[in-house]
Amino acid sequence: MNDEAKLVSKVLVLESNPAYHEKIKAFCDENNLIGLKVQPENVMSVLRSNVDLGGILLSENYDGNPQGGLLMAHRMHAIRAELPIFLRRESIQNLDDIAPGERRSLSAAYTIDSMERLQAVIGEYIFSLAYPNVLVRGITEITRTALESQFKGMDVEVAPPYIVRDRLIYGEIFTLIPIESSWCRGYMMLQTEELALLDLVKANKTHINPSEGYDFRNLNGVLGEITNLVWGAFKNRYMTDVANSGHLSQVPIVINHLHRYISFGSDNPQLCFKYTLTDSTGSEVRRLDLYQKFVFNLSWSPEDFHENLTSVEDLVASGELDLF
Repeated sequence: MNDEAKLVSKVLVLESNPAYHEKIKAFCDENNLIGLKVQPENVMSVLRSNVDLGGILLSENYDGNPQGGLLMAHRMHAIRAELPIFLRRESIQNLDDIAPGERRSLSAAYTIDSMERLQAVIGEYIFSLAYPNVLVRGITEITRTALESQFKGMDVEVAPPYIVRDRLIYGEIFTLIPIESSWCRGYMMLQTEELALLDLVKANKTHINPSEGYDFRNLNGVLGEITNLVWGAFKNRYMTDVANSGHLSQVPIVINHLHRYISFGSDNPQLCFKYTLTDSTGSEVRRLDLYQKFVFNLSWSPEDFHENLTSVEDLVASGELDLF
């Protein structure tokens, strides 16, 4: 679609041949991917961390073992099954010769000389949804305004928006609100760490009395208020009446707190934003990282998206403005 936002996605690059590093890095740069390298002994700990990923590029003979790629794929798939794994093979460009049971943890294969094949599957698995640029830009504007209204003397830094296939929950405080319109149906999430938010309350950086910061309900209320402000502005700016107001389908939302995991019952990627709040006065207040995620798991029709722009004529007709 026209005016599609150019988003990025982080991928884990597990490549055993140093001679291919530059070509893979160039491929990532050309295809809006941020490649992350990790030592073999640290792969599992990284996957168990809060690093949001869109996929994994894995070499067939990883760690010097001809079967190392398959073995590592099975281990990674067991703990992050939602992540697509793309296997770089030495000569075969597909997975046809691999037994079905062994193939289950892999999404696609490619060779270093057939990177165009990888480009196609990246689009299918990671960048499968198109997001209007005006929507992506507007979300950051709306959210920045909400954060600045709820935190005093704090600078808000917005990282470039990105796409993830992960289902990770970040931090301990989490809000979830449905978004339903004629062009989309899904959820918005805000996630942050309790201790970082508590530090800002104690430092009188919020509208909560610092002496009442001990009550976790007050911390919940801060994130809840931000969620309401963002949702209200989002609704006014982008949402129209839901097309089917009768019986709308739903799917169960599954949350596993032990594994910091949430599933919305679909394979759709998530549109993610990261906001970092730092003290503009230079005091030693802990920074706050806040993650905002959108998943349109029930309906997504960006071709029907439009921004609700109010004209002068509309304001005059509604009585909000009078002609002088």
